[in-house]
Amino acid sequence: MFAMRYKQIGAKIVYYRMLKSMTQEQLAEKAGISASYLSKIEHGKYAKNLPFTTLLLIAQALDVDVCEIIKE
Repeated sequence: MFAMRYKQIGAKIVYYRMLKSMTQEQLAEKAGISASYLSKIEHGKYAKNLPFTTLLLIAQALDVDVCEIIKE
C-alpha cells in the first residue's frame, strides 16, 4: 500500500517538474539534493525512508504547496 502511495507522490513530482520545464538535474540542484536521489523518489523507490523535509525542499523548488504533492 505504501509503495503505491510513494509512486503516486513521485508521479506528481514528475508532473510538476514537467510543468516547470525542468530537468531532474535542475530540480535536484534547486532542491539541494542529488539527481540520483530525485530519480529514486520520482520512481517511488524511497517508500520507507523519505523524509518529509525532503518533500518540502522539492515542493519549494517547484514553487508548489507540499499538500499538492502529497494529497491523494
